[in-house]
Amino acid sequence: MYTYFDYSSTTPVNDDVLNTYFKVLKKYYVNSDSIYPRGVEVYNLMEKAREKTASLLNVLAKEVIFTCSGSEANNLAIKGTALKRMSYGKHIIASNVEHSSVENSLKWLKEYLGFEVTYLPVNQQGVIETADLIKALREDTILVTVMYVNNESGAVMPIEEIKRIVRKYPACYLHCDCVQAVGKIDFDLTDIDLASISAHKIYGLKGSGVLVKKQHVQIAEVISGGQQEFHLRGGTSNAAANIVFAKTLRLALEAFKANKDRIIQYHDYLLQELKKLDKVVINSPEDGCPAVVNFSCLTVTSQVMMNALSLKGFEVSASSTCDSSLNISRVIAQMYQQPERLQGTIRVSISHLHVLEDIKKLIEAIRECVEEYG
Repeated sequence: MYTYFDYSSTTPVNDDVLNTYFKVLKKYYVNSDSIYPRGVEVYNLMEKAREKTASLLNVLAKEVIFTCSGSEANNLAIKGTALKRMSYGKHIIASNVEHSSVENSLKWLKEYLGFEVTYLPVNQQGVIETADLIKALREDTILVTVMYVNNESGAVMPIEEIKRIVRKYPACYLHCDCVQAVGKIDFDLTDIDLASISAHKIYGLKGSGVLVKKQHVQIAEVISGGQQEFHLRGGTSNAAANIVFAKTLRLALEAFKANKDRIIQYHDYLLQELKKLDKVVINSPEDGCPAVVNFSCLTVTSQVMMNALSLKGFEVSASSTCDSSLNISRVIAQMYQQPERLQGTIRVSISHLHVLEDIKKLIEAIRECVEEYG
């Protein structure tokens, strides 16, 4: 029996969401673009879900685009903006700790379309300096893409300041990867032009996500096809997944509100106990997202620690699952340049499904691993 501490990677599906999904999948299997009554019924259910999702996010229904993942939403936001607005400029700004779907989209634009990308460094708190953003912005900058919450360090970017800075450049859009923010911190999409969300990070289905695209924003389609999703994402709609997205989001936001203080309690206790351990250093900023704690054991490598904890019944990670082939955490490497620290990173993701006893047992297991292998 394992105790799961990798909720930043993925989450179990909420029982209510899963039950609703099975009912919808079985009953409403017809194509939502069909013009006969049952097709119209499915289409209407999907549009109601779009309206409910929009209401929960405080945006307009026509600003919600259903996607198959947060990664697809990031691709659509970045490549779609670049393809549509390259006549205005070919300069993009990003932090140097973005998710691989953002990083690789930018590499694609550089390689195939000749875009110039300015990567802003992060400090040891894992966030960019807004002075660097001000310095980097140019008249031909068409997009700034900065994640709301980092998936490895838990650092929360200074989004409100970033909004104010980018607003001074009317030709420039602001995109935020909000995948790790939704359901984990208070967030506000006001003055954010494009925002990406993933269902499986908030106790929903894999293969389901949303791109919020404000109505003034113009992007090109990345998946060419039919008229689906305002002609921006071709292909038969995954109607059942889209229909339950609104419920997934509502339940996740309710769970966050009900358990916010408890998650903070767990976070603070975990930090407090980790600091007592010899040769253990904290990588996450103390004012970061409470759901993520990243630390390093200076005398035990990540692989050894993960395997040792697994034998003791705990599932943790060393870096983003999308970068799991890397030997060290790309994000922590941007924050620190200490080889011992980089070789021993461990990410612990806390959920409202945990109880305090889970945290205490994890701490004890980490302590044993440090003593046994360090």
